[in-house]
Amino acid sequence: MNLEQCIEYIHSKFRKGSIPGLHRMAELLEMLGNPHRELKYVHIAGTNGKGSTAAMSAAILNAAGYRAGMFTSPYIYRFHERIQLCGEQIEDQDLVEVVNHIYPFAEKMADPPTEFELVCAIAFEYYRRKKADIIVLECGMGGLLDATNIIPAPEVAVITNIGLEHTEYLGDTLEKIAAVKGGIIKTGCHTVCYDGAPEVNATIAEICREKQVPLNQLDFAHLEPGSQRLEGQEFRWKGEDYYMKLTGSHQLCNAAVVLETVTCLRERGWKIPEEAVREGLENVSWPARMEVLGKDPLMIVDGGHNPQCTQMLRASFEQLLPGRKAVFLAGVLADKDYPQIFELLM
Repeated sequence: MNLEQCIEYIHSKFRKGSIPGLHRMAELLEMLGNPHRELKYVHIAGTNGKGSTAAMSAAILNAAGYRAGMFTSPYIYRFHERIQLCGEQIEDQDLVEVVNHIYPFAEKMADPPTEFELVCAIAFEYYRRKKADIIVLECGMGGLLDATNIIPAPEVAVITNIGLEHTEYLGDTLEKIAAVKGGIIKTGCHTVCYDGAPEVNATIAEICREKQVPLNQLDFAHLEPGSQRLEGQEFRWKGEDYYMKLTGSHQLCNAAVVLETVTCLRERGWKIPEEAVREGLENVSWPARMEVLGKDPLMIVDGGHNPQCTQMLRASFEQLLPGRKAVFLAGVLADKDYPQIFELLM
């Protein structure tokens, strides 16, 4: 298959939809020689902020000199965005080679993989071939039965902000959803948890006690916002001053999660100098998150698609552009809480 045929083949698996479970991943990866077991990970689950947290973490690890991969979903402009290494998207030839290698194994399965499972397998095989040092791995949906959770204990399990989402799959309370997201926590890792709802924090803490895992529970009382503008913002975390390119007050909370993730990685022996932390935060790029597309007229695009994201978008707009009138062009899938989303934009 050529590149176009490979992409078409991957997307053809979408018809199966999302089917939680790890048995298909286990079967496919076993046939591939279990590439996922040869890699190290920072594993990220949550409702909001996963992508931004992943982008900042990968940028810092790359600045520290590691061959860091980043696996995210979905993509904005091009499929290749989902699988990156050293800040670069997977090359066409590498993608073609890996898909053609995996294709015959996937096709012989009685219960073939879903699209997301296939993409995960492609990423694991690609990172093994490229001898990546560490992968920043974003969950697709949930955690416990998400395809990414086939990995062994990560270096750090990161829990970002948790809200109500995918309730038909994950549960109808924050405690139930947190329990599913906390399924990425495994004995032998460290855990970092966003300073969220008390019931979420308590659920994650209980999982860490059961797994005997060190927990770094954030307290945003240590977070001090500084000057903010569309080009970036300054902030202080635990007495240290930082600047980052990403805008929006919610990104300060995500950055604090990343800084504590760095602390845990250092405790596990990863050498991450302070200069690399600052360089990563200053240079990180993450499209469609309060991204300025043009200034005359001012045009901003944001990919948030739930009420929590919309609240953050509104707060950021009011803070960065006080008194400005705005025209919103918005669209979401029918399964999202669009009445509340649009209400928050009024």
